[in-house]
Amino acid sequence: MDYQDIIHIIEGKRRFGNLPGVEASRKLLAAVGNPQKGLVFIHIAGTNGKGSTAAFLHEILKQSGIKTGLFTSPHLIEFEERIRINGEKIPKWETARLGQFLLDTDAGIQPTMFDYSLAMALLYFKEQGCQIAVLETGLGGRLDGTNAVGVPVVSIITKIGYDHTAVLGDTLVQIAAEKAGILKEGTKAVFEGQEEEVMAVLKQRCYSLHIPFCVVDKAKVIPAESGFIYAGERYHMKMHGSFQRENAMAAVLAARELMALGYPVTEEALHRGIAGMAWEGRMEIMFENPYLMIDGAHNEDGVAALVTSLCEQFPGEKFHFIMGVLADKDYRKMVGQVLPLAVKVTAVTQKNGRALAGEELAAYISACGVPSESCTNVQEALKPFLNVGNRIGIRVRTIAFGSLYFIGEIRKCMSKAGVITASF
Repeated sequence: MDYQDIIHIIEGKRRFGNLPGVEASRKLLAAVGNPQKGLVFIHIAGTNGKGSTAAFLHEILKQSGIKTGLFTSPHLIEFEERIRINGEKIPKWETARLGQFLLDTDAGIQPTMFDYSLAMALLYFKEQGCQIAVLETGLGGRLDGTNAVGVPVVSIITKIGYDHTAVLGDTLVQIAAEKAGILKEGTKAVFEGQEEEVMAVLKQRCYSLHIPFCVVDKAKVIPAESGFIYAGERYHMKMHGSFQRENAMAAVLAARELMALGYPVTEEALHRGIAGMAWEGRMEIMFENPYLMIDGAHNEDGVAALVTSLCEQFPGEKFHFIMGVLADKDYRKMVGQVLPLAVKVTAVTQKNGRALAGEELAAYISACGVPSESCTNVQEALKPFLNVGNRIGIRVRTIAFGSLYFIGEIRKCMSKAGVITASF
C-alpha cells in the first residue's frame, strides 16, 4: 500500500477499543519488540496545556543538544505532526514504512488509531536513537495508552478541569485521580497550579509512592513585555496567552529536574527554548490586518483561559468569534464564557462525525441575545480572509476556536487557498 492508503486505514480505526488503552498498547508494543525499553521518557497529563508544555520542553531539550522525540495529539493537518524529533516531523516514507509494519502485525487485538500512532512514535524514536522522548497523554492518564511505557524520569500534570467527563468522571477529584495515574514510584513530578481538591489528590498520590514534586507558583508568574518574570527571573516568549506562561514554567521546572539528574541541560538552553517555541493553533495570529487569531480551546477551562488572555491583551475590546464545536462538549458553558466579549458569533459545522450543527449552535447563541449566523463549512466562514478584496472594512478582531479539529480545518482551508499567513 502507498502512504495515503496506510494513513487512511490508520485514521479510520475506531476511537476506543475493546480494551483500555494501556492494555492494548502493552499488547501491541510487545508484539513489535517493546521499542519503549531503554528509552528515557517524560510523561505529560492534564486537561489543558499538555501539548504546549510538551512543545516547550521539547524545544528546551533540543536547545541543550539532546536528541529528543515528541509525541502529541491530535494533529491539525498532517498525521506526521504527532511524531517529531528535534522539531522535525517524521517523514512520510517513514510513516508509510512503519504504518505498514504495524498493520501487518498481529497483536491479538484490534488497535485504535491512537495505539498505532503511539507504537509508530516509539519505534521511530528507538530507531533514530533519541536520548529522551516527551509523551503527551491522549485521554486521562491511568488507562491511557502512553501509560504502558514504564516509569518516566519526570512526570508533568498541567491544569486539570472538566473534560471527557463520561470517561474520566464528573467531579474534579475523579478526573484528578485518573490523571494522577501517570505518577509512578521512581519518577519526579511537576504540577501546574490546581484547584485545592485536585492538588490534594496529586499530593496524596506522591506521598503514597514517595514521589518528590514541585509546583508552579502562579503568584510568582508576572506578565512582562514579550514574556514574563518568574521568581525574579525574566523569560522571553513569542507565544500568546496568559496560560502559556504557566505551561512554560512547568517545562522549565521539569528541565531543571533533568539538570539535577545530570542531563546536559543549561540555563541558556532554558531561555532559548522558551523564547523559540512556536506551537500552531494556540492563540496563533493568522492575520494582523484584518485580525484573525485561531485557538484550540475546546472546553470550559480552555475557553476561560482564552477569554482571560484576550482581556489582558486587548482590554475593553469586543470581538467577532468563529466557533465550531463537537456535540459531546458542554458548548453552553463555552458560549457563556465568550458572550460578554462578543459583538457577533459565526457558528460553523465542522467536518467531524461528532460535530455540533452550526444551525443549532447559532440558534442557542441568538437566544442568549448575541447576533449569530451559521455556516455549513469553514470556507464560507473564512470568505473575508481568503480573498484580499473581501478584507476591506473589517475592523473588529476575529477569534476562531472550538476544537483542535476545527482549527486544523481552518489551517487546511487556508493552505489550499494559497493564503500566506502571519503565523510563526
